[in-house]
Amino acid sequence: MNIALYIAKRYLISKSSQNAVNIINFVTFLVIVIGAASLFIVLSAFAGLKTLSLSFSNTFDPDLKAVSAQGKYFLLTPENENQLENINGIASYSKEIEERIFLLHKQKNHIAYIKAVDSNYSRVTDVDSVLYLGSWMKMDPYQVVPGIGIANLLGLGINDYQSPLKILAPKPGKGGITSQRKPYNQLSVTVSGVYALSDELDKKYVFAPLETVQPLLEKEQNEITGINFKLQPSADIDVVMSAIDKALEGKVSLKTRAQLNDSLYKMLNTENLAIYLIFTLVLIIALFNVVGAITMMILDKKENATTLYSMGVSIKKLKRIFFLQGLLVTTVGGIIGIVLASILVWTQLAFKWIKLNPSLAYPVEYKLTNVFIVFATIFVLGFIASMIAANRVNMRLISFN
Repeated sequence: MNIALYIAKRYLISKSSQNAVNIINFVTFLVIVIGAASLFIVLSAFAGLKTLSLSFSNTFDPDLKAVSAQGKYFLLTPENENQLENINGIASYSKEIEERIFLLHKQKNHIAYIKAVDSNYSRVTDVDSVLYLGSWMKMDPYQVVPGIGIANLLGLGINDYQSPLKILAPKPGKGGITSQRKPYNQLSVTVSGVYALSDELDKKYVFAPLETVQPLLEKEQNEITGINFKLQPSADIDVVMSAIDKALEGKVSLKTRAQLNDSLYKMLNTENLAIYLIFTLVLIIALFNVVGAITMMILDKKENATTLYSMGVSIKKLKRIFFLQGLLVTTVGGIIGIVLASILVWTQLAFKWIKLNPSLAYPVEYKLTNVFIVFATIFVLGFIASMIAANRVNMRLISFN
């Protein structure tokens, strides 16, 4: 057996004759356990918040979206659609038009975006799962689904045929608005349902049938601004993107879900890195205790080290003993901290004992990558701290005086 590792393990579990050294060692071990547990809990909590934040946008956003490569609108010909139908990996797709419009209801007004979609839209996204009231658009082509924020601003009611919602859209064309007697098109609709997702999105979109909005915007039946794709679970996204680009003759630009929310992903990743670095800095400060504890242990075991040296153990091996002791303290403390934090995370997932509001538990997510990150961080910092402390062993310490 490795003599240095054997002695290091003995030092790890044995008590010193000096009570102060025992207290320092216990505090050091406790700091490592708490530091590792805190880092793991924070990373798990942020992973849950990240998933929750992305779930808001993922409800609206498809797996893949095609938008016009030049201009806002592009033509989707029957030949293009036939080729899309034959692409392996596409589960379903939905055409859409997104345009800014003006809403008017009972002397109240609001500027929003109309998202005109076809009947396949609810198969491509989960937007109908966030309905707060009413139902998704069905048979009536003059029914729409606004966000709850828009409904509250305008005082909209479900199936209110006596007081319809008016949608105003500017007429396309050139010249000033004075050159036309009526510079906008108008459409009266009723509300079939109201969705609720986030404050920003609830005030931004009104969903409407595509075939109803195209005449309002004076667009042809095959003029659209985008195509939403739902991919099969086994689909290779790069292969599918290449096939779609070929089928649509290069007139579109394809974006994945992450690219559609590029700024959101960057913000969340930056926040995650910042939190990790802040807690790592705290751990670095805390692991200075390891240097102090190992130094105290070296001084406490000075006579033992002298005896070992006289028996032929080299200075290098003596350094290794105290280095391995420090590494064992940080490694064992890190493992215990991760185990304790894992239990806390699992209890939150199972019992939801911390809540953001009465109906929503604080989101946490248990990820093996976080286990690896925390352990690797503790191990590397413990390695450096142990190396610094072990270098205190030298010939000046080993004396027979």
